[in-house]
Amino acid sequence: MKFLFDYFPLFLFFGAYKWAGVYPDMAHALATEYLSAIVSGGVVNQEQTPIMLATVAGIAATFFQVAYLLMRRKAVPGMLWLSLFIFVVFGGAGIYFHDATFIKWKPTLIYWLFALALLLAHVFFNKNLMRKTMETQIKLPDFVWKKLLFAWIAFLSALGALNLFVAFVVYKNDLSAWVSFKAFGATGIFFVFIIVQTLFLSKYILEEDA
Repeated sequence: MKFLFDYFPLFLFFGAYKWAGVYPDMAHALATEYLSAIVSGGVVNQEQTPIMLATVAGIAATFFQVAYLLMRRKAVPGMLWLSLFIFVVFGGAGIYFHDATFIKWKPTLIYWLFALALLLAHVFFNKNLMRKTMETQIKLPDFVWKKLLFAWIAFLSALGALNLFVAFVVYKNDLSAWVSFKAFGATGIFFVFIIVQTLFLSKYILEEDA
């Protein structure tokens, strides 16, 4: 259930984009009716309709996540606040300027800002945010926590760079392919990293329990 909640904006973004591609006339009419007032020039370009509707859907889904947690009186993770802020700012800019470049940058900015937060907390405040997040669930030696921290910094930095490479080099002229990469490729890489991390940590957890 948590997986579905966490990835709800991504699924809705992907679904809205694909729906607009299957029903272009209906999607363009919908975008013209509701988005023409907030785009530069007041005219919605049909070619840009899928990414515009997908962006609106993603922003709405992220707002829903935040509102749901607040209504349940649960803490809203900093990552979710960051995602909402970047989604609104860059997604809004992409809609206004009819330019998908802004939304292509969104995943990279989230990855890099989170990596930067991990690094700055370690360098200037001597805090390991990965340890703070996970220590209630697992116990690890100090040197492993440090390795885990830098592994996440390196991974998020690399994933951000990969997104730019795919978006602006590999699929420079194929927005649909980038959307698919964002939904499945990047997500798949993320889960592979989690699996590798779990395998790496398991031996240290077992050693400490022994």
